[in-house]
Amino acid sequence: MAPRLRAVKERTHSAERDVVSPPDPLTPATAASVRGLNRKFGDRIVLDGLDLDIAHGEFIALIGRSGSGKSTLLRALAGLDQEVTGQLSAAGPVSVAFQEPRLVPWKRVLANVALGLRVADPQASARTALDEVGLTERASAWPGTLSGGEAQRASLARALVRHPRLLLLDEPFSALDALTRITMHQLVLSLWTQHQPAVLLVTHDVDEALALADRVLVLGGGRITHSSSISLPRPRDRDHPNLVALRLRLLTELGVPAGRTD
Repeated sequence: MAPRLRAVKERTHSAERDVVSPPDPLTPATAASVRGLNRKFGDRIVLDGLDLDIAHGEFIALIGRSGSGKSTLLRALAGLDQEVTGQLSAAGPVSVAFQEPRLVPWKRVLANVALGLRVADPQASARTALDEVGLTERASAWPGTLSGGEAQRASLARALVRHPRLLLLDEPFSALDALTRITMHQLVLSLWTQHQPAVLLVTHDVDEALALADRVLVLGGGRITHSSSISLPRPRDRDHPNLVALRLRLLTELGVPAGRTD
């Protein structure tokens, strides 16, 4: 599949023009590429010449302090922010699951998953996706009757039914209780193993990043300030010496004093 290219606008003091040079071609191993990404909100610079490559099938967790631009980067990759400047490319469909499930309240769960799906039999594809996330019996339910975990499962089904090459997750587990969050972690890893999309997970939870990701990135000052790969097999023991050391390193990168975890 040919890369999806997006020219983004470059603003000057005198005019607004489109960047005409396309991004460099993606390599066969790259699911998405970002070069020189910039975003300002008023006078505040949120993204400052950010570069990032995401490999096919890679699971990346992106952490950073509040307001560091994590969700801004995710929205740019999803094509939802038209005010960014720089170069973006993705090697296929991109799907997003947000912190809020964002289900359409006047459509049943099956219809929510099938919404906008352009295949021969949208409902059959939606039923398959719901089965994969364990919601077959809730296909005819209204969104308002779902628990928090069920609503996030429906959101994941809606994202995965489009067979994305890049799956963007914007803190989808932050509002869930601890036990439901663990269940969702297991589900996401299972679905990732089955479908093998590249995943970019935005999270505030360092332990969540260590449990799920192949690579953990720290965003600060509008750029990626740190990158650590994790090769330990899953499920991971959070008390493994390598994870304990990396956790301390990441907290230090985030400016959290030793001994504090909040």
